[in-house]
Amino acid sequence: MSEAENEWLPQPDVEDIELVKVLQALGDPVRLSLLKMYSTGKQFSCAPEALGVAHLHKSTVSHHLKIMREAGLTSTRAAGRNRYVQLRRDDLDARFPGLLDSLIKSLPD
Repeated sequence: MSEAENEWLPQPDVEDIELVKVLQALGDPVRLSLLKMYSTGKQFSCAPEALGVAHLHKSTVSHHLKIMREAGLTSTRAAGRNRYVQLRRDDLDARFPGLLDSLIKSLPD
């Protein structure tokens, strides 16, 4: 796959991730459920069915994912027409030690 077909979408650098923006992004129940899913460390496609939010329209899911990426919570890789998202676990742990663990432990199973 060529570099043009496999690109990371823009996201803030680690030192530019702001706690307020992270917490604002997680102020929505859908994004909290996505956080729980991404905390497994896997990459997920952006398809609503794959994310467990099939009840939401594709554009709504895209909006949620954009908010999470712009806040610095996730990275999104474009591979052709497909998008794959993963949690920026190492970056967030370096910037805000213990935050993700506390948030994830507080979420219902």
